[in-house]
Amino acid sequence: MEVITEHVQLPQQRFAVCWETIKVAPGVRERLLSQAVLTFTVRRKLSFEVAPIHGLIVLFGPPGTGKTTLARGLANEIAKALIPPGATLVAVDPHAIASVAPGQTQKEITRLFQQTLPELAAAGPVIVLLDEVDTLVVDRHRLSLETNPIDIHRATDAALVGLDRLCQAHPNVLLLATTNFPQALDRALLSRADLIEEIGLPDSQARTQIIAEMLQHLARHWPALERLKEEINFFAAASEGVDGRRLRKAFIAAIASSLETARDPTQLQATHVVAALQTLRRDMQSEYEEQRRREAFLNHDLHPRSA
Repeated sequence: MEVITEHVQLPQQRFAVCWETIKVAPGVRERLLSQAVLTFTVRRKLSFEVAPIHGLIVLFGPPGTGKTTLARGLANEIAKALIPPGATLVAVDPHAIASVAPGQTQKEITRLFQQTLPELAAAGPVIVLLDEVDTLVVDRHRLSLETNPIDIHRATDAALVGLDRLCQAHPNVLLLATTNFPQALDRALLSRADLIEEIGLPDSQARTQIIAEMLQHLARHWPALERLKEEINFFAAASEGVDGRRLRKAFIAAIASSLETARDPTQLQATHVVAALQTLRRDMQSEYEEQRRREAFLNHDLHPRSA
């Protein structure tokens, strides 16, 4: 498996939509962009000892809240804001690193931070997307050496050492890390983050915006669906607790709820949408309960009681 899954030059118009599509709380975009641009400006002037900036931003929150999409949009905005404009976006697949043969994970991480990324940084600003970073930097305090391979501990050590060396030697590298499970991340990584931003579930206003956008896209192709815009506030109330990704999918599921609507989406009714949302919320509740059971089992596995 390739560790680098994407390597593109920014800015690009196709990434611009990522920045506006994800609905976030007021001030989040401004904080993210300001911190990111500061990473490339201040670090060039001040030493690490004076300004210990690691060039690491962590986005966390439930699945489906758009962390990865927002990170891609942020990378594009950074590239536009730099003087001169331009940056390289590199996406790293932590699963590819973690799935190598036993004994090799540490070497792959070391190669990434001390060879691959520095070589890319030699050509100019680099923005690195580390999706699901908890796969790579596991909390060592929660691990039991009796039940977890030593490779996991060494991988976390290698990632932290690599990050320290990278940030001091290459101030034109920024890491954007995402995670659904911040509690699984090693605390040493979180202490190195320059900004930790929660991307939570959309509130009522955000859900209203997402629903309005979905209906606008649908009505563009099936104008008869304009009538559903009268139900936006009702749909927003019925979708409380639903993430943005699944909220969009709910409208597609509603169209697919019968052969009639699938053949002719103009037959879609508000009742179809509400039924899809109700099914979705029941499924999410079941998922939540299953996750709680898994977490309880995991905590017991990581901290087995002594005999």
